[in-house]
Amino acid sequence: MNYAAEKNNKVYIYGEIVSDAAFSHEVYGEGFYEFYVRVMRLSGQADTLPVTVSERLIAGSSLVRGSTLCALGQFRSYNKLENGRSRLMLTVFVRELLPELPGKNPNSILLSGYICKPPVYRTTPFNREIADLLVAVNRAYNKSDYIPCIAWGRNARFVRNLAVGDKVAISGRIQSREYQKRLSDTEVKTMTAYEVSVSKLAAFDNAEDFDIDSEFDLYTLHDGGQKSVTDIV
Repeated sequence: MNYAAEKNNKVYIYGEIVSDAAFSHEVYGEGFYEFYVRVMRLSGQADTLPVTVSERLIAGSSLVRGSTLCALGQFRSYNKLENGRSRLMLTVFVRELLPELPGKNPNSILLSGYICKPPVYRTTPFNREIADLLVAVNRAYNKSDYIPCIAWGRNARFVRNLAVGDKVAISGRIQSREYQKRLSDTEVKTMTAYEVSVSKLAAFDNAEDFDIDSEFDLYTLHDGGQKSVTDIV
């Protein structure tokens, strides 16, 4: 399959594996494992992201705690039943392992999909504008991934005027964020949310200047000249 041609959901991450691989699930006899990868931001902070990898990619590789992962993939969602309630889970699904790409942003994502819930616009106590949106991204075999995104500033103002069903293109990074969930009057649990922090967004009706390929140029490698991922998969 030509993974690079799947333009509606592309992820590139480069970071340190910070947990042991744990068995996740099996599909048609192929086992998949999950671990966490710490990806640094320019600010010096880090995002710790869940990553799912096939046993076929792990075999013969050095994907162990403390080693480095450089990979292309997709940001996927699935529902997990916890205490009788369905919870949306998110993971970076690795499609290809790569050598480190010098100069590349270590955490990049591009999505195109459809807004599936009314965006929620708000301002913070520091008067910062934020908008939350949930984007449905189609996948092969009639599946969809539901990706929470957060937009800031003028992007947030733009998002609040969009409606369910509008098609959007988004580029940004995947971030992890801790929050407190109150379980009872006396019990609070620290949880981690994963979402796309939007750096650029366009509605498809007005996307003439939004070139998906150029926005996500990590799919061009440099090895004595240009070589696209289609040449190596």
